[in-house]
Amino acid sequence: MSIKVNENYQNLEQNYLFKTIAQKVNAYTELHPDKKIIRLGIGDVTLPLTNKVIEALHAAVDEMGHQETFKGYGNEQGYDFAIDAVMKHYQSYGVTLNKKEVFISDGAKSDCGNITDIFGDNEILIPDPVYPVYLDSNIMCGRKINFIQASQENNFLPMPNEVEKKSYIIYICSPNNPTGAVYSKYQLKQWVDFANETESVIIFDSAYEAYIHGDYPHSIFEIEGSRTCAIEICSLSKTAGFTGTRMGWTIVPIELVCSGTALNPMWNRRQSTKFNGTAYIIQKAGEAALSPDGFKECKEHIAYYMENAKLLSDLLNKKGIWHTGGISSPYIWLKCPNNMSSWEFFDYLLNELQIVGTPGCGFGQQGEGYFRLTAFGSRESTLEAIERLEKAL
Repeated sequence: MSIKVNENYQNLEQNYLFKTIAQKVNAYTELHPDKKIIRLGIGDVTLPLTNKVIEALHAAVDEMGHQETFKGYGNEQGYDFAIDAVMKHYQSYGVTLNKKEVFISDGAKSDCGNITDIFGDNEILIPDPVYPVYLDSNIMCGRKINFIQASQENNFLPMPNEVEKKSYIIYICSPNNPTGAVYSKYQLKQWVDFANETESVIIFDSAYEAYIHGDYPHSIFEIEGSRTCAIEICSLSKTAGFTGTRMGWTIVPIELVCSGTALNPMWNRRQSTKFNGTAYIIQKAGEAALSPDGFKECKEHIAYYMENAKLLSDLLNKKGIWHTGGISSPYIWLKCPNNMSSWEFFDYLLNELQIVGTPGCGFGQQGEGYFRLTAFGSRESTLEAIERLEKAL
């Protein structure tokens, strides 16, 4: 057939990281159906949706069953009530947004991949290690990708003085997935100043902002100068357990201009053409999650997961295993014991302890020799994993 395809896809890894993990686990389970697997790998939540969210979902479903309250197509950018809820959430930590700057979506992963549509052939700057979608979505576009190394030496928080001073699209995730590292306001200000000086754009992923403990910025827009150089992408997946419900948002400031073109109307045009909006009932659920009472319930779930993280961290401290994260993040990022490689440690945990984690090398070359555990399991499974690890490490 003479139809041309996007050959950039040939440059991707054959399998997405978590698909490879699933294949390994499935193969093990087929051979050992009697073994109980404890999954501390993929960052999926385990607690059910909160009461306020469920109440909002039921009420919205009832609305859809009556002629006078039925909803058809909504605005691609989101319903006003959902946008208002996001704006109030940002006001809670001192950030004021314009209504036209908030775009409701079906989750941060989608927007992280889709945001590439509004940019031309720019150089990309991505921390290593980091969430795979930043890398893969730009490989699909055939863009030149530069890596900035995150390591124990820089506390997995690389800074702009470590890269050549020129224009990039810069990806920053804070709190970071997978390492759990969090940038301070002082550190983010250096990135913002670098971006403004070099005419770069920061894509700021704040999907884990609700887990922050301490005086750290929840949004890039807490930093002076960020409105002229940054886009922020966030999600309710980990904040409110919406991994299967799907709602997030992207914020594109009106002041953000590249090569004489404002990006806000570009993103608006992109969404209007390629996205049909997040479901009404989901946006009502999101509104409930971000309400004062709803967010209080979300914080109770977050506290539950963070107690799991503390239990895992305490064990690793007891065993003398270096790790980070688990304080402002639901992830534990540990140094593989006995100089094992990331996949060697994965295989050891799976075959010997029936515990599934995530090899650090799947997040980039700098992740080799490290491993990610998540705190999203149930308390019972977390305690059972700790008991198994206690005996084997």
